Amino acid sequence: MTASWRPCAREQQALQRHSYVQSLDSVDAVWPWLADHHGSTIAVDAPHVAHPERFSFGELAERIAIAAVAFRRAGVQNGDVVALFAENSPRWLVADQGLMRAGAADAVRGASAPVEELRYILDDCRATALVVQNVALLERLALTPQQRSRLRFVLLLEGDPVEGVVGWEPFLKSAVGQPSLSSSHGRQQLATLLYTSGTTGQPKGVPLTHANLLHQMRSLACVAYPAPGSPVLSVLPIWHAYERSASYYFLSCACTQTYTTIKQLKKDLPRVQPIAMATVPRLWESVQAGFEDVLKTFPPSRQRLLRAALNNSAAQRLALRRARGLMLDAESSMARVQGAAAAAIRWPLHALASALIWPKLRRQLSGGQLAYPISGGGAIAPHIDAFFEAVGIELLVGYGLTETSPVISCRRPWRNIRGSSGLPMPGTEFRIVDPDTGVALGYRERGLVLVRGPQVMGGYLGKPEATEKVLDSDGWFDTGDLGMLLPDGSVALTGRAKDTIVLSSGENIEPGPLEEALVASPLIEQVMLVGQDQRQLGALIVPRAEAIFAWATTQDLDVGSDLGGNPGDPALLRLLMRECNRLLKQRTGARGDERLAGVVLVEPFSIENGLLTQTLKQRRDRITARDSVLIEGLYGG
Repeated sequence: MTASWRPCAREQQALQRHSYVQSLDSVDAVWPWLADHHGSTIAVDAPHVAHPERFSFGELAERIAIAAVAFRRAGVQNGDVVALFAENSPRWLVADQGLMRAGAADAVRGASAPVEELRYILDDCRATALVVQNVALLERLALTPQQRSRLRFVLLLEGDPVEGVVGWEPFLKSAVGQPSLSSSHGRQQLATLLYTSGTTGQPKGVPLTHANLLHQMRSLACVAYPAPGSPVLSVLPIWHAYERSASYYFLSCACTQTYTTIKQLKKDLPRVQPIAMATVPRLWESVQAGFEDVLKTFPPSRQRLLRAALNNSAAQRLALRRARGLMLDAESSMARVQGAAAAAIRWPLHALASALIWPKLRRQLSGGQLAYPISGGGAIAPHIDAFFEAVGIELLVGYGLTETSPVISCRRPWRNIRGSSGLPMPGTEFRIVDPDTGVALGYRERGLVLVRGPQVMGGYLGKPEATEKVLDSDGWFDTGDLGMLLPDGSVALTGRAKDTIVLSSGENIEPGPLEEALVASPLIEQVMLVGQDQRQLGALIVPRAEAIFAWATTQDLDVGSDLGGNPGDPALLRLLMRECNRLLKQRTGARGDERLAGVVLVEPFSIENGLLTQTLKQRRDRITARDSVLIEGLYGG
C-alpha cells in the first residue's frame, strides 16, 4: 500500500499563491524577488545577538549580494564547500546565502557542538574556507597546520579579527562597489551539507541540492501561508534542517523573522506576537509545565475552576474529533454519532471558556495570535497535545529527517489527527513494508516506513555503503522508523527500527557509543538506553550483582545482605546514576544532553528469553515491551 499527496482545493490555492518559488533555479534567487516585491518590509530582526541587526528585504538582498562578491574575491569558486560554524543571527543568513550566490555550498553546524565533531566535519567535507562565530570558537578548534593550509581564509562573524583572520565588516567592505554576481547555477547543484550521526557515532554528511530545499520552500505552503509582514519567531538552531527549511519558507512569504533564544523566548512571545514558529515538543512541555507552576499559586477555588474548564474543553475537543473521524483508530458510525452528541453537550461551557478564559491564557502562553505552531523533532505527548487543543492552540506536528530536507509529512490545520504525523507533502509518497520481508502492508498495518519524493537526498557524502543501506534504486528511502498508514493518507509513527533516540528537545542521541562506555564499567553486565520523546535519557541496567554489592558498601550504602534483597533501593539507584553520568561525562566529545535522568535494574537480556538476536544484538523493541512498567516509572508514569 502506497500513500501519496492528494491535493485539496485549499492546498492547491496556497501553492498557486506561492508559485513564484517554483520558477526559481536556486535558493538565493529568492532575495531579488523579495526585494522587488517587499523591499521595505522588515525581513530579519535580531535584538539579542552580539551585534543586534535589523534589515528590510531590500537591505538584506543588497547585503547578500555584497557577501557573494566578497566570497568570490576571497577565492571561493563554483562548487566549493565552505564550513560554517555559528549560531542564529542575520549574519549567518547573509553568509549562508552569499555562499550559495557564489556557487558554493556550506557545511553547517552550531558553535556549541563538540570540537571533535567540528574538526571531523571540516576534514570530511574538504572545506576550502572556514566561517566561525568568534575567536573563542576558533581557539577551541585549534586547527592543525595541515588543516589551516587547506583553507583559503578564515572569517569571523562577530568580534575583532586577529592575525590571519578576516573580520566581518572589513570582509564586506572589500566588495562594495563591485559588480554583482548572478544566480547562474542550477537546481541540482549542491546547496549545503548537513551532518547526522550514524550508529557508530561518526557523523554522516547529507548533501542537499537547491532542488531539495526549493521543494520545501514551495510545499510548506500547504501547511501554513502567513501574509507578508507577519511576525515569525526563530528559536531553534538555524543550521538544523528543520529550522532552516522553515526559516527559508517563512522568509519567502515575506514574513518578518525575529531571532530569539530559549532564555528570551518568554519575553519575546508577547512582544513579537508571532503568527508562526518552528518548535520541538520540549518547548511545549516547558510551556505547559510553566502553566502548572503558575496554577499552583492560585487560590484553591480558582484552581478548581480552571481545571474543570480545562477538563471540559479537552473532552469537548476529543468528542468533536471523534465525530469528525480525526482519530488514529477507525471509528464506527455509532461512535461518531456519540462523539457529536458529547461535543454538543459540552459545547456551551467550552464556548464560555473560549470567550472568557482561553484568549487571555493564549496571550500568556504564545503571544495570542500563533496560528501555525509547527512542531517537529519527535512526537508530542498526548496530554500536551490535549492541553493545547483545549485552550485553542492547534499544534501542527510534522515528520522528517535530515536526509529528507527534512519535512515529508505534516498535520494540516483542517486535517489534524492527534497522534499522527500528518499527510504527505506535495510530490511525496509513503510505503509501509514488513521489516523482515519487505512486503508492502495495508492501512493500519504496522511496519517499516519508506518515503520517496523530491526532498530526499541522493546519498551520503563519500559513504556509498551507508547510502545503499537506506536508499534503493527506485528512490525509496528507509527512514528507520516504524509506523502505519491511515486511510486518508496520513502517516502515524509507532516506534523506531533504528537505534537513534530523539529527545523531546529534538536532539538525536545515538545510544551505541554511550552504552559501550557504560558497559565497560565493572558494575554493569548489560545496558540499554531509553528516552524516545522524553526530556532526558534513562538506562535499563543488568547489574553485576556481586560487584555492585561490594561497591555499594565502599560508598557507605547498606543494601542488605545482597543486591537481590532490594534492587529498587532509591539510594542505590541514585548512586549508580551518578556513577553512570560520571562515565558518560568522561567520553571524548561528550554532550550535555548525554546524561541520565534515572536508572533501573532489570533482568538479563539473552537469546533464550528472546531479547538478543543470534548475533547478540539487543532487540530493543522487545526489551522496551518487557520493561515498559519500569520505563514508565522511570519517567514518573
